[in-house]
Amino acid sequence: MTEDYVTTCGAGADTIALAWALKPPCPNPTTGSPVVEPGNVPRVSRLMALAIKLDGMIQRGEVEDYATLARLGHVTPARITQIMALLNLAPDIQEAILFLPRTRAGHDPITERNIRAIAGIEEWDRQREAWRQRSLPCSGRVTAGVASPEPAGSQVTQGGRS
Repeated sequence: MTEDYVTTCGAGADTIALAWALKPPCPNPTTGSPVVEPGNVPRVSRLMALAIKLDGMIQRGEVEDYATLARLGHVTPARITQIMALLNLAPDIQEAILFLPRTRAGHDPITERNIRAIAGIEEWDRQREAWRQRSLPCSGRVTAGVASPEPAGSQVTQGGRS
């Protein structure tokens, strides 16, 4: 079952209409239920998503500041600051964190504590280098089973890009 949505914006000749259909996830052919990858989403991935959501709430004016978020979330303002610091990461590192593979057994291989020091680095190039040095997976090309934040098609030598 799909639901069709139409959005219009503007008035008169400047009206824009957008139409789209939402489709349910592809069902499992055997059971008919949606296919869900096994394992748990890593905690740091959930925190990254939360930081993005909370930032959007502040940008839209839904909440005034971090202190308000802390009260609503029943956490300290310091904890909100730690979570929101993830937004200081380079966009490709944020994306890599959001799409980390699910944890199937044991503890998450990457924790917020691993990431916190990287988020404190001001320059994105230095963040990426710190990410690589810690052998953390990142989006982009995969070499010998370890993902790299380098764009697809670029060549990396031991001394840097070539």
